[in-house]
Amino acid sequence: MNKIKSAFKNGKAFIPFITCGDPDLETTEQAVYAMKEAGADLIELGIPFSDPTAEGPVIQGANVRALAGGVTTDKIFDMVQRIRANTQIPMVFMTYANVVFSYGSERFIKRAAELGMDGIILPDLPYEEKEEFDPLCRQYEVALISLIAPTSEERIAMIAKEASGFVYCVSSLGVTGVRSGITTNVGAMVKKVKEVRDIPCAIGFGISTPEQAKTMAQYADGVIVGSAIVKLCAQHGKKCVPYVKEYVKSMKDAIRS
Repeated sequence: MNKIKSAFKNGKAFIPFITCGDPDLETTEQAVYAMKEAGADLIELGIPFSDPTAEGPVIQGANVRALAGGVTTDKIFDMVQRIRANTQIPMVFMTYANVVFSYGSERFIKRAAELGMDGIILPDLPYEEKEEFDPLCRQYEVALISLIAPTSEERIAMIAKEASGFVYCVSSLGVTGVRSGITTNVGAMVKKVKEVRDIPCAIGFGISTPEQAKTMAQYADGVIVGSAIVKLCAQHGKKCVPYVKEYVKSMKDAIRS
């Protein structure tokens, strides 16, 4: 669990997300090493799902391509095993409750722990239903990372109290151009979390430029970027690694400055 904490100890954390298997798992593996070299502090590995309700068209497309290419949860586990032989960078899975459930919740979480995964994010899992996975995550010491949106205050406090790893702050107002609206919310959300619990908060919602990353980093302990990276993978296919590396470096530099 403390590996997640370590991601936040050198200033603001940059957390890239990548869909496993788009364009293929070899490229995903190389991209992980490149992102680490470029300064990523924690990496989110997306396990593709046929109906990724929380995703926009970019990540949905990546899910479709990865599944069409024959990616399975077991093949992703094998890739993680290879990655863990080379790097101990903190990593978490991001996927859907159904993926874990259909694999067998305990079997999935136990395997993730054995492979050295540090946490799991299930964006479609409501707080009220986390009992399905939380005890297993605690048993195997895999952080079940909670998401919060700028909804009711009571709920944020409740979620923060039981959160583990870090808190993923999602702004439902994440449209480019409404930046002043976003920042007030984000600052307030993070403040509410910190009032209850000293746990790192990372923000993700359509952040794609270094300027946006820099602005958002002022309000939280880390910044999460997914679609912009997935877009590079879609655009450049098997040649995407240097582009991903360069992008991650520019984002890390922005939040560091």
